[in-house]
Amino acid sequence: MTEKKRTPEREETIRRVLGFRQKSLTLVLSNIHDPHNVSAIYRSCDAFGVPEVHLHYTDTPFPTLGAKSSASARKWVVSRRHKDLHKMVADLRGKGFCLLATSCSKEAKPLHGYDLTRPTAFILGNEHRGVDEAFVPLVDGEVFIPMYGMIQSFNVSVAAAILLAEASRQRREKGMYDSSEFSAEELEALYANWIGR
Repeated sequence: MTEKKRTPEREETIRRVLGFRQKSLTLVLSNIHDPHNVSAIYRSCDAFGVPEVHLHYTDTPFPTLGAKSSASARKWVVSRRHKDLHKMVADLRGKGFCLLATSCSKEAKPLHGYDLTRPTAFILGNEHRGVDEAFVPLVDGEVFIPMYGMIQSFNVSVAAAILLAEASRQRREKGMYDSSEFSAEELEALYANWIGR
């Protein structure tokens, strides 16, 4: 541990950022193959206070992420890898999460139509085919981002940022960034882990 890492300013910044982390907001990345997209998603997660990301990769290898573009964000966001779809869904449900799959189906509701102050897990799928069909019967709803142009799709990393921005807006209005969702013991454990990074 260097003295530089233990400066009062760094300690204050870490405690402040940890206080903003939203334990009840997460993303599931399913077979997203472009490393630039994945890196951008991690940066958005850090920016909006998402503490961990769930990785569901079945037919696509998790991309190799360049240290320069992603390491700074990835070291502040925990990655949880899952092999079994049903177990992952059961784990998230057990923690009270509402699972929302991004979709353009007729059943999908606009983003602003959901209460994103409740525990929410957004599922983002492969750049070409979207969220795998296997998810559909397992989710609580499908969500789309309203668009008003000729092009009716967003890059997956842009979509992730928009989803998290709306969730952040709703949570900020409700005061959810004003007090931590983590217990004092959890915050101390996270602080001890972060200060050494």
